[in-house]
Amino acid sequence: MKSRRWLVAVVAPLAAMVFSVGVASLALIAFDIDPLFAFKEMWTFGTSTESLINIANRSVPLYVAAMAVAVGFKMNLFNIGVEGQYLLAALFAAWAGALVALPAVLHVAFILLVAMVVGSGWAWIAGFLKVKRGIHEVISTIMLNFIGFSLSAYLFLNVFRGETEGLIVATGQIPKSGWMPSLNPVLGWFGVTPRRGSELQSFLIIAIALGIGYHLLVKRSRFGFDLRASGINPAAAQASGVDPKRMIIRTMMISGAIAGLVGMSVLLGFFHQYPQDFSRGYGFNGIAVALLGRNHAAGMVFAALLWGFLERSSLILDLRDVPSEIVTIIQGTVVLGVVVAYEVVSRLAERQTVRAAARAAAALESGGAQEAA
Repeated sequence: MKSRRWLVAVVAPLAAMVFSVGVASLALIAFDIDPLFAFKEMWTFGTSTESLINIANRSVPLYVAAMAVAVGFKMNLFNIGVEGQYLLAALFAAWAGALVALPAVLHVAFILLVAMVVGSGWAWIAGFLKVKRGIHEVISTIMLNFIGFSLSAYLFLNVFRGETEGLIVATGQIPKSGWMPSLNPVLGWFGVTPRRGSELQSFLIIAIALGIGYHLLVKRSRFGFDLRASGINPAAAQASGVDPKRMIIRTMMISGAIAGLVGMSVLLGFFHQYPQDFSRGYGFNGIAVALLGRNHAAGMVFAALLWGFLERSSLILDLRDVPSEIVTIIQGTVVLGVVVAYEVVSRLAERQTVRAAARAAAALESGGAQEAA
């Protein structure tokens, strides 16, 4: 069993990464570009101090989005609506945060709470539709994405829009008591001095706490046991006393609450208001990160960092006359590769387990026959 887990956890993603790099290399060769040159430039640029800070900042919302998706995956629920949930939550949180004046810690907590409530409420709709009308959550969450995009656009322009300053169209600015400080002073303790404008966002600490909470919820709580049991065998879980409808609603609401926090690192650490061009794409990329990280708290950390590294390091490619689309090829093939690799390695491990069980049964039968003789 341990060998199987090790194979699935380590060999599969490594195989997927090798596969994706191979495909990207072939694509570069087709454009008459040396793959080693492209990858070396990406590595050199992506490992600078400023790039590492940028990668960490990019990885945080990806990691939070992946956790939101992974909670549903544990119960075989596919919350494809994280994108709409976090954008709507960020809009309401920015608007509410600009209206109140609270002490610093309470102000931040209030904004986070608003985001979680809005994200949870929007995800609840998909859970309700599944329980009461049998509508598959993939369909409902995709549709709710488009509804959320349109609703947020309407509310932004007609209700929550603040005073326009120049060409910037945004909600009112959150008071400084609602901002999250930079972690650059902490980096200074270790002798790291980033360039001006390169700020390590402190929402990283909350993301770490969320990761620990996710692990404890899924692996160390009664709810997590019921969640995993419902995903593995719903009938057996129901027979043991688990209410499947209640689990669906609760799981979707927890997933939505986490999704509501996806945009908070950008809102509280960078924009301090909701602008017209608020960061998008984290919800959809979070699905890929969750798949790559195998829905495991630690695995999704590495997957998010890899995704952040690819996005950051791709910025140097256009300056080196290398198509930056090569990173999109790597991202796409690594997701495809990891799905295939997980399945192949899992089947090989299952065969190994079956053979070991067969040998053990044969040995037991042979021993019983000798005793009878």
